[in-house]
Amino acid sequence: MSQTLRDIPVDQLTPLDAAAELKALAEEIAGHDKAYYQNDAPTVSDAEYDFLRQRNHAIELAFPEFVRADSPNQKVGAAPASGFAKVTHARPMLSLGNAFSRQDVEEFISGIRRFLSLTEDEPIAIVAEPKIDGLSISLVYKNGKFFRGATRGDGSVGEDVTANLLTMSDVPRQLHGDFPAELEVRGEVFMAKKDFAELNARQSAKNGKVFANPRNAAAGSLRQLDSSVTAERPLSLFIYAVREETEATAKTHMGWFKKLKEWGFRINPDIERHTDINDLLNYYQRIEAQRADLPYDIDGIVYKVDRLDWQKRLGTASRAPRWAIAHKFPAEKATTRLNKIDIQVGRTGALTPVAHLEPVTVGGVVVSRATLHNQDEIERKDIREGDTVVIQRAGDVIPQVVEVVLDKRPNNSQPYSFPTKCPKCESSVVREEDEAVTRCTGGLTCPAQAVESLKHFVSRNAFDLEGLGGKHIESFYKEGLIRSPADIFRLAEKRDRIEGREGWGKKSFDNLIAALKDKETIDLPRFIFALGIRQVGQATAKLLAKQYLTLDHWLEEMDKAQELGSESYEELINIDGIGKAMAKDILAFLKEEHNRKAIKDLREYVKNVEDFIVADTTGSPVAGKTVVFTGTLEKVSRNEAKARAESLGAKVSGSVSKKTDLVIAGPGAGSKAKKAEELGVAILTEEEWFDLIGE
Repeated sequence: MSQTLRDIPVDQLTPLDAAAELKALAEEIAGHDKAYYQNDAPTVSDAEYDFLRQRNHAIELAFPEFVRADSPNQKVGAAPASGFAKVTHARPMLSLGNAFSRQDVEEFISGIRRFLSLTEDEPIAIVAEPKIDGLSISLVYKNGKFFRGATRGDGSVGEDVTANLLTMSDVPRQLHGDFPAELEVRGEVFMAKKDFAELNARQSAKNGKVFANPRNAAAGSLRQLDSSVTAERPLSLFIYAVREETEATAKTHMGWFKKLKEWGFRINPDIERHTDINDLLNYYQRIEAQRADLPYDIDGIVYKVDRLDWQKRLGTASRAPRWAIAHKFPAEKATTRLNKIDIQVGRTGALTPVAHLEPVTVGGVVVSRATLHNQDEIERKDIREGDTVVIQRAGDVIPQVVEVVLDKRPNNSQPYSFPTKCPKCESSVVREEDEAVTRCTGGLTCPAQAVESLKHFVSRNAFDLEGLGGKHIESFYKEGLIRSPADIFRLAEKRDRIEGREGWGKKSFDNLIAALKDKETIDLPRFIFALGIRQVGQATAKLLAKQYLTLDHWLEEMDKAQELGSESYEELINIDGIGKAMAKDILAFLKEEHNRKAIKDLREYVKNVEDFIVADTTGSPVAGKTVVFTGTLEKVSRNEAKARAESLGAKVSGSVSKKTDLVIAGPGAGSKAKKAEELGVAILTEEEWFDLIGE
């Protein structure tokens, strides 16, 4: 991930920076997933990985319009490795969202209450259990007999490890009692601490592989191509869930645990059910205090809604269920020396102060840099070069300076002076009255901003020009080979200036030519995203593509929308997830003559911008219709209703216009219902809406 972006706190990211960082996070997390799930050799600590996920999630919450189709929140794990038969899960094996504080847990429960439209006095029972640090597994039984077992893989497709699971005593071959004809259960394979120590001692004695931790040992042991090796390893298994489509024999999550024990599965003995958040958090603190004495490794507590009917209604959001969350244990702090404060310039000109530290290990990760956020943060904490500082990595991927150890401050210490000139181009810097961020005024004349824009253009979620990385962009820009996106395509004409330089032989240049040729055709969302419009991330680019379908139509409508109050302008701001502020940035970008020239120039090389293809929702009575919800819905929450409408192919808008097809009005519907009447738009009650969609 770009260190410049990494050092910017979420609340100070510009939309363009947010989009770029989400792209970088996707690439970094995908690499860690492959190392962890495929190779059983994690490249970062669990704390570092959790912080990356948390950072990604925080940015997506702050910039929901930028959520990408290949977001880490849409994925689980990594593709299954070769050597094992592939198994497609009947239901995806999802991961969990994370909570790091009481406030996060409160918001999780409040979110459930809002989504289900529950009253404040209605209790929500939560099942809490230790989060085992192991390998997720799926077991399928037919007529009570063990049929097949698979790893999670990428969440959709896993590895068939049936033969290896058969070597484990915790995997029942035949179930007992009254069981469904077909049953799928999910659990965690792990290695107990004592067994892990004994295994490593045996491995060391025979000069074999010594494992870094119990999780690696468990994963490596289960994923052996030779099941006789697995048989020699002391693996354990806790079952924690039954796949929701399984024939209903319980009404609650705790009810499933009772059934699972009856059938012969091993269940974690420390599971508890609570309806009061204080009791829930007391359980969390109690287990955390016992963590070192537990026979297995854990890294937090998992909370799950107890009622299965509520779990079904809550459903999933991207890669995680809405009805469950992992409350992670806090990360560590450390003390070190701050050697220097450096200023970095982002793509939109934001100046971010970064602390360069004496390297120190925090939560298993070596930290040498930390964000200082902005000028106000430095002044508030009186942070100076040479100070001894406390570093923390809790709740954010960015290491942060928590406080200064004042009694260790050098006698000759001086307050830090924030620059008045851009360190990259010497342009003046300004700070808007209502912003915390200081920005360079140099615009594209500032190399930091221009280079970052070109990096964005070639990035994975934009034109995805493999082989043309950030260092190449910087080098080509410095030498005047590129200044605009179209210049990147003109590199194919400059073999004599590129081939032969470091890292650029004949083969690598030929690969670049092939990559550029391949990008002469690109889909519309990628094209829009690659332009680098302020506030337009991948999710927003997709919204625009879905609304306008073709590049020419989008550009034509944006020209018409320059007239505020026009039908085209109203259509733009009525797209759910866009609104007036974002529309302002889109229209401002496309109004600039040099931007339109850059698009025209680019299209000389990009011959085919593919039209947007709407997902097949054949049979849906609301597919392609624009729907507005207003008033108070009584059967479901607004969020639940919107999620269902979108799943049926409808476009959900926040306001009523001539292009609105349906308005679903609950009690208290006001101006939107009135406007719908004036425009002759069909108005349905909540009951009529459910009748229409067949629910």
